[in-house]
Amino acid sequence: MRNRYLLTLGLFFIFFIQLSAQNADSTNIQVIQPSQTLPLTPPPPPTVVLNDYQVDMQSLNGKEQLLFKSPGLNGIADIHINGADEPTPLHFQNGLASFDYETNEKGGLVFLSNIGDAGKQYRLMHVSQKRNGGYSVRNIPMWLSIVPPLIAIILALLFKEVVVSLFVGIWAGAFIAGGMRFTSLYYFMISIFEVVEKYVIKALNDGGHLSVIVFSLMIGGMVAIISRNGGMAGVVLSLSKYARSPRSSQFITWLLGVAIFFDDYANTLIVGNTMRSVTDKFKISREKLAYIVDSTAAPVSAIAFITTWIGAELGYIEGGLKMMEDYSGPTSPYAIFISSLKYSFYPILTLIFILILIYTKRDYGAMFKAETRARTTGQVSPASSEGNDEPNMEDLTPVKGAPLKWYNAAIPVFVVILMTIVGLIDTGIASSYSALVDAGIAVSSEGWSDVWVMLGLLTEEKTADASFFVKIGKLIGNADSYVALLWASLSGLMAAIALTVGGGIMRLFDTMHTMATGFKTMLPALIILTLAWSLAITTEELHTADFLTSILRDNFSPYLMPGLIFILAALIAFSTGSSWSTMAILYPIAIPTTWAICTAQGIDPDVSMEILLNVIATVLAASVLGDHCSPISDTTILSSLASDCNHIDHVRTQLPYALTVGIISLTAGSLSTFLGGGFFICFVLLIISVAILFAIVRTVGKLVD
Repeated sequence: MRNRYLLTLGLFFIFFIQLSAQNADSTNIQVIQPSQTLPLTPPPPPTVVLNDYQVDMQSLNGKEQLLFKSPGLNGIADIHINGADEPTPLHFQNGLASFDYETNEKGGLVFLSNIGDAGKQYRLMHVSQKRNGGYSVRNIPMWLSIVPPLIAIILALLFKEVVVSLFVGIWAGAFIAGGMRFTSLYYFMISIFEVVEKYVIKALNDGGHLSVIVFSLMIGGMVAIISRNGGMAGVVLSLSKYARSPRSSQFITWLLGVAIFFDDYANTLIVGNTMRSVTDKFKISREKLAYIVDSTAAPVSAIAFITTWIGAELGYIEGGLKMMEDYSGPTSPYAIFISSLKYSFYPILTLIFILILIYTKRDYGAMFKAETRARTTGQVSPASSEGNDEPNMEDLTPVKGAPLKWYNAAIPVFVVILMTIVGLIDTGIASSYSALVDAGIAVSSEGWSDVWVMLGLLTEEKTADASFFVKIGKLIGNADSYVALLWASLSGLMAAIALTVGGGIMRLFDTMHTMATGFKTMLPALIILTLAWSLAITTEELHTADFLTSILRDNFSPYLMPGLIFILAALIAFSTGSSWSTMAILYPIAIPTTWAICTAQGIDPDVSMEILLNVIATVLAASVLGDHCSPISDTTILSSLASDCNHIDHVRTQLPYALTVGIISLTAGSLSTFLGGGFFICFVLLIISVAILFAIVRTVGKLVD
């Protein structure tokens, strides 16, 4: 009985094991072959390269679309549309892909860029609706993007009239951006109206531009008041003790230009207006005064440690560093900026070149003719007669009985300088405090001392014990230079009014009338400045800088990069009239490209670092060169205004000098790379360059007696 029970139990156990095995086998089959119960996920389409393609426009189910055609293409192609930071993926099927895009009868520009087999490719087109139905897609050759600035520059140099020249250049840009529709008189007229309706209004709708306009107006009002209250005449009398000859008066002008290093706008307007009476007394031409003013303002502001330029420069450098791969060098933008200064040949040589001209008392080219005219005839202005001069100056001689006290002019000017520095510090502190709070760093208060102590935590060093220069670089980088300039100009104007009315020199009514007269003297230059900004908008819209960059940047040895970047930066700054926009365009391209080329070609890391520093300095230096040569540059225009010099005559006389220094700087910068770079090599090349410039002036220049 017991055995029968054990046998039954064993058979049941064997049956259970077999049943479990069958269930396990069934489960395993489902895992191995899931296709019997679950659908397969289709593989993603491959990434493809978009090279030759056509663009058309269609309306599908009431939705307008750009239609991309590339025969035989299947997959995803990335393309940047209208300068977007992130690429748009185009899904090609049987050679077709689409992108939603709305347009109208007036139409608009579409800018496409992508990476193809031949490198980065650009395409510019105008897309619009037709009146009788359908769409029009017009390809615009990229080389047309340089036409507007070239027209403005050529006309200005030919006819010596810059307002009409700029207007025609802007109109050419508007006509090209409008699709170049020659067949319609309507669109031809629309492009003319858009010069004011679109481009001028857009230029004036910029906060930075308006700040410069208001700053310039208030400086003009201040200068008018300190001229009428006898302060400027008092300055002339005081400086006469030191300015006893044409040479010494030019040297004092240069010295003031270097001393007011913190901002090029303030430098230009203060030095030009202050020294004009002094240089007129010694029969120095207005062209020479404008050259000294212009060629000290931007160069010293570009390389000084604490300026309104430093924030933009550090921001551009930092942006370029973030785009670099496999980089293990210094990461502090301020430290890199300081290290790159040894390669800043053009700004340094420009400041020295002016001293050479002053010391030797020699000039050449158009400047020699201007200086000879001023010395022999006493006619400091380039106009043949007073009636032919630019009608931008009013009677600003001292009022009858005004005391010729220098401090009535010196105090307002000092207030402008002081308040600019205070404004930079205050706005920098406020911005830094917000950055510290956003970073979760506890700060005792918003006071200057408390924020300064913690400021180092925002730098690359991430320590409160960061060096003074690192902290001050970060502080100025966070500052709002436009706000600082507005504070400074208003404070200077108020100081001038208080000294004039409080000293009983003029009544309040007369003082305010004089201020308005000062505003009026600034209007011609501000009109030119506004049109120059408007022209810059057309070059941005037509992607002039992208075109120039694309044709010059590829297939170069890293040792040739500084020379290539120098030429490219000078061309862009000359075409756009802006050194700041040139830096903004080139730094994000030049920095990572240079490092990538050096890495790919196996260049020694130390040599690669010197090439990179050279390129960083070259972008800045060549931008200033192009700015000096361009008649549509804002600082060039302001220098002409402050010196009361015909604008085109200023450009014409300055151009040979800027090109002379530019060629020597290009040569020195290129040689420094081939010789291995470093401080010693740069110093030797700088001394040799100074000797060459001295020899050029002694050989080509003629003595101005």
